[in-house]
Amino acid sequence: MNTIQTQGFIQSKRQLLLISITLIALVSMFFVAPIAQDLSYHQFADQQTLFSIPHFWNVVSNLPFILVGILGLSVLRKKQTETTFLSGTMTELTMAYFTFFIGVFLTGFGSSYYHWNPVNATLLWDRLPMTISFMAFFTVIIGENISISLAKKLFYPLLTLGITSAVYWIITESNGAGDLRPYALVQFLPVLLIPLILWLYPSPFNGQRYIVYVIGAYVIAKLMEHFDHQILEILGVMSGHAIKHVVAAVGTYYFYLALKRRKRNS
Repeated sequence: MNTIQTQGFIQSKRQLLLISITLIALVSMFFVAPIAQDLSYHQFADQQTLFSIPHFWNVVSNLPFILVGILGLSVLRKKQTETTFLSGTMTELTMAYFTFFIGVFLTGFGSSYYHWNPVNATLLWDRLPMTISFMAFFTVIIGENISISLAKKLFYPLLTLGITSAVYWIITESNGAGDLRPYALVQFLPVLLIPLILWLYPSPFNGQRYIVYVIGAYVIAKLMEHFDHQILEILGVMSGHAIKHVVAAVGTYYFYLALKRRKRNS
């Protein structure tokens, strides 16, 4: 087997692994009963009202998302004129980069709105912008590491899938049979696939460690969310959920740093 044949074989094995995991996740979803939103989810540890703002820390801890969104959009606008920054692959992914930071920016407002009055109806506006950022980020990883043409084909379908999963959930909730399965798939399948993609398909760009930091921040944020009440008991001021927002925003900031410093490896 010559070098070209060997590379083709390896490429096929990589693709088969990613496709297999995706198909298993999709099929498995249909073997799980519909998952309604647990109303106890809205009972966060932070019940403080400060400066007439209910659930104060859970609300204001979303400000970093707005700041990172502005930073990201600003650097993209500035760097569009720099051919050394947005060239080749990156030029074709510009829409995905912009969409990611728009989603981050809107998450700051949507999450604040939800935490001001945490109920199912407001939770939709928290989840919608997050799905936008998730899908845009996933598209970027596919484009930078696997194939720009594949990323361009998948961008709008993935974006539509993310938005639809949140809308589908709220519609099913309003009909008395809530179903979070598609939303859970949209949120967690990329988290499973992205580390594999980074391992199997080295990027031609520098700064890949920042992408690892993004994933690490996401994992830590989910842990902070899980131990919401316990962390408030320990700290006495901020709850785990509020810290989750800050840590997740730090993760988006790492992506901003990766983009700001992005150069093609020589």
